[in-house]
Amino acid sequence: MTKPSLDLLRSLTDEHVLRALMAERQLTRAELAARTGISKPTVSESARRLSAAGLIRDTGARTSGRGRVGSYYGLAEDIGTALVVSIAPDGVVAECLDSHGAVLASMRQPLARPARPRQVEGALRAVAGQVLAAAPGHGPVRLGVVSAADPVDRRSGRLVHLPDAPFLVGELSPADVLGSSVDGPVLVDNDVNWEARAERAAVPPGELADFAYLHLGEGLGCAVVSDGEVRRGFTGIAGEVAHLVTVGPGGRARLLTEVFQELGLRQAGTTAIDVAALLDAFDGRDAVTRPVRAAVGTALSGVLAALVAVCDPEVVILGGDWGGHPAVIDTVRARFRQSPRHVPIRPATVTEEPALSGARRRALGDLRTAIVARARAV
Repeated sequence: MTKPSLDLLRSLTDEHVLRALMAERQLTRAELAARTGISKPTVSESARRLSAAGLIRDTGARTSGRGRVGSYYGLAEDIGTALVVSIAPDGVVAECLDSHGAVLASMRQPLARPARPRQVEGALRAVAGQVLAAAPGHGPVRLGVVSAADPVDRRSGRLVHLPDAPFLVGELSPADVLGSSVDGPVLVDNDVNWEARAERAAVPPGELADFAYLHLGEGLGCAVVSDGEVRRGFTGIAGEVAHLVTVGPGGRARLLTEVFQELGLRQAGTTAIDVAALLDAFDGRDAVTRPVRAAVGTALSGVLAALVAVCDPEVVILGGDWGGHPAVIDTVRARFRQSPRHVPIRPATVTEEPALSGARRRALGDLRTAIVARARAV
């Protein structure tokens, strides 16, 4: 059996030291040895190499009390950051994230409706510039991660306009717009996919490996997670369920988006769902709102039946502005139980900016990996 080379052992040691200092703001060599399980002399050698490479630093803090005084090490202040962006109907949000997971700065700019590519491009440039200017001295922006409330072509990263889409009207490339602000790659994906990733990250590792995440808000979307991975499809627009044929009012076959049009649950002049009107219908208990609830429940049950037949999920999770409403959950459950094949339905647990949360988590993981790769390269 071939023994690992000395260079490989050093590289692994450096990675363990760096990742320990990513989890903690500062540690002594003794604490690093205890957390990594690596001997103190080996940790000391690693600290010397990483300090010489400019990746870690002596923070200037010292241990107190009895015994030998120890120095605290931390990551270099200019080790690099990540840019996290959300493009949503209510506006563009940009965050600058450090390798500890702390948000160094955050900026938001509202968007008019319907959002046009030129307007979104201008907002993207503005918030990215503002957020990076607000967090100087932290080194290069090593990568960017973008969540977009629109379909995303997986090859190009461009936002794709589909018929009846309620948000962005036209195509846009966030990676091209942000290229001058980011030194490394810019990853772009649909917001519902990021919501599903955030939901999976909220449970213990190994759980929730196969599920469907149905986003019910102003827009309609779905993410399918199989074997722990979001399945994006050939072009990247898998899960666009708005045009899936289901059961509409009166038992007629209708596209899902048309069901809400027939029920008068769209915002005037747009294909976006009127969330306030829909919630009023589900909160009501009179003869007028009862058939509306039944029609929505039946239509969504038809969508879930298709998802179960094709994807075989363990559970279906309902998220979005109205997906987790108790009356919506109860109505859909009651209708879905009548299907030949049904699975449990539950509301999403991550409800505070779930798409941004999912994108932020990916950005942090990729940033830490980039820093480790930098250590291997020096």
